[in-house]
Amino acid sequence: MHSLIRRSLLPLVLSTSFALPAFAGEPAVCQKVRLGVVNWTDVIATSAMAQVLLDGLGYQTKQTSASQQIIFAGIRDKRLDMFLGYWNPIMNQTITPFVEAKQVKVLAEPSLNDARATLAVPKYLADQGLQSFADIHKFEKQLGGKIYGIEPGSGANTQIKAMIAKNQFGLGKFQLVESSEAGMLAAVDRAVRRKEAVVFFGWTPHPMNVNIDMVYLGASEDALGPDEGRATVWTVTAPDYAERCPNASRLLANLTFSAETESRMMQPLLEHKDALESARKWLQEHPEDKARWLEGVTTFDGKPAADNLKLSAN
Repeated sequence: MHSLIRRSLLPLVLSTSFALPAFAGEPAVCQKVRLGVVNWTDVIATSAMAQVLLDGLGYQTKQTSASQQIIFAGIRDKRLDMFLGYWNPIMNQTITPFVEAKQVKVLAEPSLNDARATLAVPKYLADQGLQSFADIHKFEKQLGGKIYGIEPGSGANTQIKAMIAKNQFGLGKFQLVESSEAGMLAAVDRAVRRKEAVVFFGWTPHPMNVNIDMVYLGASEDALGPDEGRATVWTVTAPDYAERCPNASRLLANLTFSAETESRMMQPLLEHKDALESARKWLQEHPEDKARWLEGVTTFDGKPAADNLKLSAN
């Protein structure tokens, strides 16, 4: 599937090597930006950053929270313009039909290069011998026959269910517990406090890597993606969005991150801070990021972005 998505994306990707034209401003139809968001903390954080920047440049951004399938369908049906959270390869099975039908477009370069998403355990459980996918069934009793996943319908859950259905790694008797990211992390936190056995779907960037002494499981046989779950994250837009709205598209191409940066951006959200206010604070405290993200970008009405960005909440 990884090679399939690579091949299928090649003719569809958005080139970021274009020279930014001088224009007086975006067309009026570009002012309203419709942004799809899955309820993952990393996507919430980066989407909030995109909204604060877009709104600060004179756009009017509306976020819609939905599952990845609904978001891709929303872009296809012209109800959404963009999505900043396509995890490759975890979401490949979901996005491939839309890509092959040329109903969505993926930017040419990832917004994040050093992501990872696979099954994980607390370190104390790894120290007891649960270090690989093949070790999970050996701890079936301690684990209560459960693996904790994320929201129903996600690519990760689909792949975990496939392992269970074909008894891969001896997991045929296991149950996948599906819930929100917050629900899964709450269950993991309870288990860690009690030093109980728990296997869960983990990923970076995420503050869980700082807050939990955790170990990613090895020898996955590519069950959750090649290279033991290493991943990249990409931005997805409507197929013609770059042609219609080149300035907003340039901003999207500029919005790149590292796992370390995103993890720090996400921490306030886990402390129940407002995502948009946290993004504004980040921009105020990290002028080098603001300058990089605004390079070659203008306001909606064509003024230099760096000199005219407004970070007021109003």
